[in-house]
Parts: sequence; C-alpha cells; structure tokens
Amino acid sequence: MQRSILISTAKATENALKEEAKKPKYSLALLSIVSTTSQPPNIRLAAALAFKNFIRHNYVDEDGNYKLPEDEVKTIKTEIVGLMISSPSTIQTQLGEAISIIADSDFWTRWDTLTQDLVSRLSDTDYKVTNGVLEVAHSIFARWRPLFQSNDLNREILHVVGIFGQPFIQLLSLADQKIEQSKGDATALKGWLETMSLLIRIFYDLSCQDLPPIIESNLQPITVVMQKYLAYSNPIFDDEEDEATPLENLKSDICDALQLYTNKYDDDFGTYVQPFTEYVWNVLSSVGPQKRYDILASKALQFLTAVASVRRHAEIFNNDQILSTIVEKVVLPNVALRESDIEMFEDEPIEFIRRDLEGSDTDSRRRAATDFLRKLLDNFERLVTEVVFKYINGYLETGKSDWKAKDTAVYLFLAIAAKGAVTAAQGVKTVNSFVNVIQFFEQHIAADLLAEGVQPIAKVDAIKYLYNFRSQLNKAQWDTAIKPLIQNLGSSNYVVYTYAAIAVERVLFLTDDQGQHVLGRVDIQPYAKDLLEHLFTLVEKDKSSAKLQENEFLMRCIMRVLIVIKEGVLECGIGNILEHLILITNIIKENPSNPRFYYYHFEAIGALIRYCSNQPQVNLLAKLWGPFSSILVEDVSEFVPFVFQIFALLLELNPTSTVPGDFKALLDSILAPGPWETRGNVPPLVRFISTIMPKAAEAIVSEQKLEPILAIFQRLLSGKKTDQNAFDMLEAIISSFSGPVLDKYFGVIIQLVFAKLESNPTDSFKTRVTRFYHLVSAKAGNDGYGADYFITHAESIQEKVFTPFYLSIVLPTTGQFARPVDRKLGVISYTKTLCESTAFATRYQKGWGFTCNHLLDLLKNPPKVASGAGDEIVNEADVDDIGFGHGFTPLSTCKRGARDDFPEIQDVPGWVGAYFKEANSKHGGQIASFVEARLTPEAKAAIATYLA
Repeated sequence: MQRSILISTAKATENALKEEAKKPKYSLALLSIVSTTSQPPNIRLAAALAFKNFIRHNYVDEDGNYKLPEDEVKTIKTEIVGLMISSPSTIQTQLGEAISIIADSDFWTRWDTLTQDLVSRLSDTDYKVTNGVLEVAHSIFARWRPLFQSNDLNREILHVVGIFGQPFIQLLSLADQKIEQSKGDATALKGWLETMSLLIRIFYDLSCQDLPPIIESNLQPITVVMQKYLAYSNPIFDDEEDEATPLENLKSDICDALQLYTNKYDDDFGTYVQPFTEYVWNVLSSVGPQKRYDILASKALQFLTAVASVRRHAEIFNNDQILSTIVEKVVLPNVALRESDIEMFEDEPIEFIRRDLEGSDTDSRRRAATDFLRKLLDNFERLVTEVVFKYINGYLETGKSDWKAKDTAVYLFLAIAAKGAVTAAQGVKTVNSFVNVIQFFEQHIAADLLAEGVQPIAKVDAIKYLYNFRSQLNKAQWDTAIKPLIQNLGSSNYVVYTYAAIAVERVLFLTDDQGQHVLGRVDIQPYAKDLLEHLFTLVEKDKSSAKLQENEFLMRCIMRVLIVIKEGVLECGIGNILEHLILITNIIKENPSNPRFYYYHFEAIGALIRYCSNQPQVNLLAKLWGPFSSILVEDVSEFVPFVFQIFALLLELNPTSTVPGDFKALLDSILAPGPWETRGNVPPLVRFISTIMPKAAEAIVSEQKLEPILAIFQRLLSGKKTDQNAFDMLEAIISSFSGPVLDKYFGVIIQLVFAKLESNPTDSFKTRVTRFYHLVSAKAGNDGYGADYFITHAESIQEKVFTPFYLSIVLPTTGQFARPVDRKLGVISYTKTLCESTAFATRYQKGWGFTCNHLLDLLKNPPKVASGAGDEIVNEADVDDIGFGHGFTPLSTCKRGARDDFPEIQDVPGWVGAYFKEANSKHGGQIASFVEARLTPEAKAAIATYLA
C-alpha cells in the first residue's frame, strides 16, 4: 500500500497487487488494513481504494454469480457497514462506493438484513454514529436516482420504506430538536446539521421514483422543517469565507429536494411551491459573494428554474417590475465577475476554462443564473428581452471605461440571445427573435477580438462569443473571422490562446445544414503549417509529464487540423509533426493522467496514418514501432488499446499481402491469455488479429497458431459482453482459411454457437450467427465452403438440426437485416445456395423454394454498398460523445467501415442474373426446372428476369 501511492513505484506495485489479488481472502486483508487505526491515514485510504476496485471487478460475474467464496462474501457484508460507520470521511467515501457496488448485485434479495441492520445502529445521542449509518444508507439508496422504473426497483424501494420509513420520520424530528439544543455548541451543531442534511438527501432518494405513502402522509410537517432551515441562521458560522458550512450544505440539499418535488409531484406539492419560492428568494437575497455560498446560490436558482418550468407557477414572474427585481437582485449579482473568478483566471487558468466552458460548472452561479433567465425567456420572450436589455445597455455604457461592466453586459446578452440547447457540435442553433447577434458582435465585440492591449478577459469574451454563435455566421463571415481567431493563438495569456484553440477546433468541426464543413481543407491549408507548429510549441512549453498533458484543448485543435487538411499535412512538414507526436508519446507514457489529452493525441496520430500511411517518404510504421512497442513492453495499460487500433489501421492500409516482420513478433504475445484479461483490450486485439490473419494465414497454420486463435474465439463467445467480438474474429477466420483447413474444427465451432443459441439469445447475437452462416454459404467454390459444408458439420453434431436452425433463425433474421453490406451477403449466400447446394437441390426441396422467395424479397430493394471507408467516418460522431477512461475508447480516425467480403461485386442484381444463367447452363437447365416445380406463379415471374 505504501508503494502504491508513490508515482515512482505505482506501476510495479499495481502489478504486484494483481498477483496478491489472486490469493484467498485478499479482500479481507484489505479491510483489515482499513480497520487498523494505528496505520497512517494514507495507507488506510489506499487500502480502501484497492478494496473498492477489487470489489468492482471481482465480486460477481456477468450473470450475477459470486466470484468470491461464500464465506468471504458473508464476512465482507458483516464487517463493511460497521467499518464504514467508524471510518474517517475520506475512507467512508471509498467504502460507500464499494457498498453501492455490492448493493447493485445483492440488495435487497441477497442482503435483506441490511436495512434493519442500519436502523438498529441509529443513535439518538451520538451524531457521529448516526451520520455514519445515514452515509451508508444514502450510498445505497442514491443508486435509485438515475434508474428507470421497473417492478424489481419498486419492490426494493417498498422494502426499504417499509423498514426505514418510520425511523426516518422520527429521526427528522430528533435532529430538529438536537440542532435547537446545540445552537451554542459549534461542534455538536455542525454534527446535527450534517445529520439533517443527510436526512434531506435520503428524503430525495426515497422520493426519486414515486411518492411513498409515509412521505405523502407526513409531507406537511416535513415542509415545515425544510422552511425552518431555509430561514435558519447562526452567528457561529459568520466568520467562514471560502468553504461552505454544514448550514449552506443543508440549505442546498433542501433546494435539491424542492426541485425534485416541483418537477415531479406538482399535484401533491403544488400548494407549497409559492411559499417555498418566497423562502428561496429570501435565501438568494441574503447570500453574499463569498465562495461559501456558491453551491447554495446555484441550487436555489435551479429551484427557481424548476418553478419557471411549470407554466402555472411561472405566472408569478410575468410582470416587468418583478422581472426587473429578479434581474437586479438575483441575476446580476450571480453573473457579475467576482474577485475569486479573476484569481482563478490568473492562478488556475485550465480550471477556469473547464468550469466556464464544458458544463462542469453546472453548480456555478453564472450557469444557474443563465439557466433561470433562459427559462423565463422561454415563457415571456419579449418581456424578458426588453427588461434585460435595459441592463445590457447600461453596462455597455459603463463598460467603455470599466471592462468588468462590459463583461457583465456580454454575458447577459449571451444568456438571452441563445434559445434551446447549446450543443457541443453546433453551438447556438436557435436565437432569440428580438436580438441581432451579428450586429451586436460588429458594434460591441469585434474590436476586442482584433485590438492589441485589450484586457485578457475581454479578449476571451470576444472569442467565446464567436465560439457560442458559430452557427450564426455564414461562410463569407467565417472566411473573414478565422484569421483574427488564429492570431489570438499567439497571445501570451494561457486562457486567451486556449480559448482561441477551442474556437478554431469547433469551427473546423462545424457543418452547414447539408452536412458540408463550413471551413474545409482549402480554407485552413494556408495557415496549417504555422498553426500546427505553434500549437505544438504551446503543448511542449513544460515537458514534465503532468504539465505537458494538462491542456487537452490544444491537442484537440492539433487533431482537428490534421483531420481537416488530410493529405495536406505533407505540405506542412509531416516529419516534424511526427517527431512532435512521438516526443509527446514518450513523455506522457511515463504517467498518463489526462484521458482526454491522450485520446486526442492518438486521434492525431490516427489521422496521419489514415491519410499518409502509403506515402513512401514518411515510413510511419518504422517510426512508430519504437515508441509503440515500448508502450506494450512497459504495459502502459491506458495506451495499449490505442496502440493496437493504430497498428491494425497500419496493417489494413499496407498494400502488400505480407506481414511486416515487427508485427510477426507481436502475434505470440497477444495469443497468450494475459492481454485478454483487460476488457478494454478485447476490441482492438480482435481487430488486430483479424487484420493480420489474412496476411499471415500460411505461417499461422504451419506454426500451429490456429488453435490458440480458436481458443480465444471460444473464450470471447462465452462472455455476454464479448460475443460480438467473437464473431468479428470468426468472420476473419473464415475469410483467412479455407474450408479444408478448418474442417477438423468446424464442428466444434458450430456446437459452441448452437449451444449459445439455446440460452435465450439476443437479437444482435442472432444477427451475427446468421451473418456467419451466410459468410460460410457465400464462400462456396474455391474457398471450400458453402451451404453444404455448413450442413454436413451441423448434422454431424445432431441429426436434422439444420432445418429448424435455417427456418427459425436464418430466414427470419436475414429479412430483418438493415445494413446494405449484410443484405448483400445474404443475396450472395442465397444465390449460391440455390445454384450450388446439393442438399437444397435434393433433401430440402421446400427449403429451396423458401430460399428463392427470400432472395426475391432482398432484391426488391437491391443492396448498394458504398466502396471505401470514406472520410466522413472521422466526423460522424463528435469526440465529446465518448466516455473517457472506461473500458474501450474507439478512435474515430482508425474506425473501419462495415466489412464487405465481396467488394468486387458492385452491381448485385446484375451479378445474381449472371450467376443464375451460368449455373443453369452448367447444370443442364436444372435451375430452371426447380423454378418451374418449386415456385408459385408470382415467384416464377419475378425470378424469370434473372434467368432470361
């Protein structure tokens, strides 16, 4: 544990702990360390974190069965609640998450004693014990908040309410009394206020799905308690400036609960909304600008936003005097720039950017005030616009000599000009019909974008204005605006040049209503070389691992420029760009700490490969092999999935039919079990093996590597989350090796697939099984496969098994194929079956007719498969839609199109006709005779066009 918290030894310790985790009762050993109070706090915390991570991956399998011995499970559940209650808050957080993970699988049916156990531990006198119990309860009950309603969920909540409901109501009253008794005792007061705060959070948990009867019958006294503490004050807390006290936390939790009830239970709660609006208004009017009130102010504003969302309640705001008071007393104090904002701008610029830009400031005053104003705007657009513009004009006038006032004016305009969601891809798509965003920019903003010596925050406001309203500028306007935007990357101010990078990247991603990029390669190419070099200089200012990867926005801009200019990078000194990317790789692999940064970094490398891999002067493989092989040798787990995606792309784009020598050395290591233990490695490893197999088929067979590959397929097929990857590999196996080579294994493959078909398969599984059948069937001929090959092996396992499989799985599933590439494969398979299969010609005569009818159905809308992957694949999904650091993160630049096993067949109906005619001639008119004997008149007429 000591070594695990040191960066220098963390990696080696992580590997050592993996080995320890294989030993019996590892989890209990960790809990023993956590419970040993003589151990240093950081060691106990490290053990709690290790325990949580162990439980996450080792408690139950995909089917919910325990992976640990029953006695170990029982001991964990017996000990963990008491341990969490008695632990410090930092350890409580980790153990609470572990309990939540255990509860996901066990609560309540396999842990039905827990709720009563918690109730029995509640104390009337010791707030520390009670708060520990409530923390455990909240960590379990909070799981319900994001879930969709279901019978199982309702039963679980009813179970909890039945046991916990009455003690909860009693404890609310007790905590209220204890707070009153402790008003002069700071320590006890804080403790019991925390109790009340936890009770309000649990009130939210219990009500998040439906209104429990015990809450409904006690709603009036509960609202009295909440009103009391919204108005509560105590001079004990007067000296605090920065950190929220338990009193602010309690008021924030109350506002959260009020927001839930206003949105969800208007029929029951509607009569309480107006009184609570007045209480919350008083809260907002009384809080100062200090940071301790930030979360409370934002939560209070979120409640008012909820009130404004219900039309009948919103009417209380429908008055210009009331709206003026709201803007003056509530909105302006919370959108005005504060000293703490300026300090963050100067001292923690990256944090300022993330809070201001990405939505991570959901609980910031500015964001909450903006949301409230926009909700009022939705209801009363003209009135709100008129009221707010009085203040905007006043601040613009003052702003001629006071840049802070102008900042407020610009922020207010941004708040009321945008309507609807502000999207990451397009910015503001719909604007207030009573404002002119272009005119406002030209009159009040443009000068700050262009001028020298402007206050940095004013410069950021100008850039942010363009960033937000990027969809409102046309192509001609962007042709003018892009140059000054790029010039601001030359600023010496961290926030200014970062915002400029953000805006440039988003503009390059921007598309018009026809899906065409507003600025394309021809527009950015003149700036590209200098722009990229400057961006790399900014990234590499500080070459320590942590600082270099701090600013993901710069790397994202590099990535976007490379994607947009495509082969144009050859004119920008690709060798120099590659050197920068390799240098960055070698630095950040020492301690990967920013998932977004290294994701964009590998996307940038992927863009180089996609557009330039076959340029002989570049030799990407040779240059990337060194740093990438080091990542694999050192097992930099965060980077391994990216490396194999890039290696696979390099192989796919390699025009030769052989495998470069370096890649051959990789095959042995990835056929070992180790790399497959990490879930995030599975998709890229499957893709890499699938890419290498066709090029190395002979060597794989001669070196007896086919069986290890098939063993990996079997392992993947058995997993719920990896069976799709198994079929990716299986299709590559069929495409790489002939029927005779697979002959001795094929029966086992079918047996494994059929066994899984019998256990309530998903639609996606049936789709992949059907595609697998069609691939085998369509490869009739020189590849040694075909429908008869499949039938022979299937019938060798179980007699007459093929008929129900074909009728209940293959035919109906093929009819549901959505992708053109799958429907094309079905057409080829059916055609070859009708023309080449002996079994269908003789044994399955009705099946021949069914197959022909299904073929005709597919040909009613002939599948057309686009050739090539297409550049649009890089842009079809915004990178911000991806979840970073969890499992497998696909690289858009390395994405491959849908697999087309017969790219040479372009005119599918024409190919069908030619194949029918040739087969009919080869078999002496047999196909025509089958048509005559086995089809209905309508089908005969339809197929005649292909035989004529």
